[in-house]
Amino acid sequence: MLDLDAVRDQFTPDPGFFNTASLGAPPRATVDAVRAAIDAWSRGRATAGDFDVSVVGAREAFARLAGVPASSVAAGATVSPLVGLIAAAVPDGAEVLVADDDFTSLLFPFAAQAGRGVTLRSVPLASLPGEVRESTALVAVSAVQSADGALVDVAALRNAASATGAQVLLDTTQATGWLPLDLSWVDYAVCGAYKWLLSPRGSSFLVVRPDRLDSLVPHAANWYAGADIWASIYGLPLRLASDARRFDTSPAWFSWVGTATSLELLADLDAAAVHAHDVALANRLRAGLGLAPGESAIVSAPVDAVGQERLRAASIRTAVRAGAVRFSCHLYTTEADVDLALNALAG
Repeated sequence: MLDLDAVRDQFTPDPGFFNTASLGAPPRATVDAVRAAIDAWSRGRATAGDFDVSVVGAREAFARLAGVPASSVAAGATVSPLVGLIAAAVPDGAEVLVADDDFTSLLFPFAAQAGRGVTLRSVPLASLPGEVRESTALVAVSAVQSADGALVDVAALRNAASATGAQVLLDTTQATGWLPLDLSWVDYAVCGAYKWLLSPRGSSFLVVRPDRLDSLVPHAANWYAGADIWASIYGLPLRLASDARRFDTSPAWFSWVGTATSLELLADLDAAAVHAHDVALANRLRAGLGLAPGESAIVSAPVDAVGQERLRAASIRTAVRAGAVRFSCHLYTTEADVDLALNALAG
């Protein structure tokens, strides 16, 4: 197990960085690994097969973070095509339960199935577990909401799904990396790696529970999803992997070099310690803003135009979502960062 304080020395964002929920900052080891890979490429020394090690390492590290076997994890590029596999598999006329104003990459693939009679029933996040009913084919929800950091009641959702037989798709893009989650029970999960997993954009993951593997059609079937990758580059018959790797897409190589390095570091940390660090700093920020304590590493605050300009002038990097300023606190966030933001808002 790596020491959290020692690992935090790997990060070098300028003071005032609160935008992990948009784009995480990588550790120095990740930057070095990507630079080395690009250097090898520039010298004509890289081969396609060299990058397989990174995909394998990233898959195994993500599996450790998610509490699932690596055989249940598929490697993709972005989240919405992975969601699309699940949306295409729900029956004609199915009801999909979603949370109001969830991220559209989770919602749109299901909305696009309207021609088959698939309907979305949207409810407030807090009441979502209680809205699961016998007619609900699938619940698709983000574990942590992008707009304001609100958490779904995972335990209540699990109980409701078990009682009704509804399947569950959990998007953990805003969760995995700071919020410990056991994904072994969900039917499906998706996660983009470029936020809290501190990876280059271009890598994402799909978790498929073993008993659900045959429920999905690998619509993007390709050579990299073959049972033997390098023996699957020409000709028929179809010969896909027997596990979740059948849903892999051909990797954006340099993204996966960075992803493997970042995830291997994160997987070696005490997840509870990361969670405690992130939430403690978020609550320090909430206290300074006059907000009640929370359970999320994301803080959504009603900051007016004057306050937003003060933040920009002090080089405080945040995002504006749903009409509020969104702060996100992660490994590299410090008490000094929080105080810098609060002082800027105080003028």
